[in-house]
Amino acid sequence: MISKNMVLGLFFLFQTGVGTLGNSFLLGLYTFTFFTGPRLRPIDLLLCHLVFVNDLVLLSKGIPQTMSTFGLTNFLDDVGCKFVFYFHKVTRNLSLCTTCLLSSFQAISLSPRSSWWAKLKARIPKYIVPLCFLCWTFHLLTNYKILLHMKGPKGSHNITKGNDFIYCSATFHVSLYIAIYILLVSLPDVLCVATMLGTSGYMFFLLYRHHQKVQYVHGNSLMPAGCPETRATQTILLLVILFVSFYSLNSILALYIHYENSPPWVVHISAFLAACYPACSSFVLMVSDSKVQKYHLALWEKMRIQF
Repeated sequence: MISKNMVLGLFFLFQTGVGTLGNSFLLGLYTFTFFTGPRLRPIDLLLCHLVFVNDLVLLSKGIPQTMSTFGLTNFLDDVGCKFVFYFHKVTRNLSLCTTCLLSSFQAISLSPRSSWWAKLKARIPKYIVPLCFLCWTFHLLTNYKILLHMKGPKGSHNITKGNDFIYCSATFHVSLYIAIYILLVSLPDVLCVATMLGTSGYMFFLLYRHHQKVQYVHGNSLMPAGCPETRATQTILLLVILFVSFYSLNSILALYIHYENSPPWVVHISAFLAACYPACSSFVLMVSDSKVQKYHLALWEKMRIQF
């Protein structure tokens, strides 16, 4: 009879394997297109960065979580736990930051010429690389506390206080300083989520107004769904909805784990939810983004000609 841990391990293995494969395919596609194919759109740089950090999120969480569900709980020491949790936290925050930049970039691109945002349309592509670099620097510096509090699994040494993450644990002392630090570190995440919700609402309003204008001018015979800008916006809106949904559920469970001694299944569910967006976002791009499909066709034609 298959145990519950075996089933969980297979779920994590499937999620990590399929998600990493999808993100790696898109990363290779964007890289190949950049050097040999048609000119990439400015937004493709953000999409390339998104699939890259999502790959890192899946690998940093999926591999140790899969190993722990299969019964391996002492495969990391203190240094390994510090590195794995620090790297996962940084890359997960980068995924949030990049999705926020995507939503903001597309909202600016859709804005009418008469709006204030229209002034940024020509200049925003120049800011993409510096903004990505700023996100990396900020999150690498602000998550240093993880390096101080993460330890090896509880079974490997005596820990009287802290959170048990099955294959690692965390020790902390509740104080006003820690509370203020958590509040300050969480503030950028809250702002990013609020920005995504605001820009998503703005894009939805623009699409609805455009739809109404097209119906008024052409009647029901012509729909704006075939427009490339519309398809790209719908893709980003779907990415935002997926991220906010999974992020909110995972954040609730993470708070519960932080303040309560949680059973292992709660930790596993939290880890699974944290990896859902990185695992499925690449397939949303493959199916929804027409440019990705064109890049894939161009790559296939080049490979067919060469071989």
